[in-house]
Amino acid sequence: MTIHLYSYFRSSASYRVRIALHLKGLSYDTVPVHLLNNGGEQYAPAFSALNPQSLVPVMEEEGRHITQSLAILEYLEERFPTPALLPPGLLDRAHVREIALAIACDIHPLNNLRVLRMLKQELGLSDEIKQQWIQHWITLGFGALETQLAGSPRRGRFCFGDTPTMADCCLIPQIFNARRFNVDMTPYPTLAAIEEACSALEAFQLAQPSAQPDAA
Repeated sequence: MTIHLYSYFRSSASYRVRIALHLKGLSYDTVPVHLLNNGGEQYAPAFSALNPQSLVPVMEEEGRHITQSLAILEYLEERFPTPALLPPGLLDRAHVREIALAIACDIHPLNNLRVLRMLKQELGLSDEIKQQWIQHWITLGFGALETQLAGSPRRGRFCFGDTPTMADCCLIPQIFNARRFNVDMTPYPTLAAIEEACSALEAFQLAQPSAQPDAA
């Protein structure tokens, strides 16, 4: 079995999948797709044929292609159930998914590359205003997550309990983005503590952007 991951080192969505692959102990080949070179390699016809949305990641396994990071995470969970990235209980699984989706659907899209390009290139916003936009949506989302996780009896060292789940796969890349855009993490001690616990694990270390073959 060979897994190919079409990825960009700084892509949050690709980062999520890399974490999951390493947590499950699955080897894979990285196929770099540079989102900035030549106007964006994701728009090249060969890649658009794999994913008409022209977005990374795309995971290829035995000739099958899967897009959308959360769909890939769910596929990996069903295809390779051990170690699990979802807890066994029905409500607990919903809890992990709601954290993951809050990040992947409500926070991340608003500071994604194509949105930022629209703000700057089409709407003519300055870099300063663009930075304010990014920080606004991250801090709004992180404030809600901090409240939710700080008061959750389900939380342990990680978002749920003492082993990483899909929620952590989504949280860590978003914290990376927050730090990259100078978001003050002081108001989010619970998120920072989860980040520290994740950072101690090899799977998260191997998945981080600076460790990728296409890191620039």
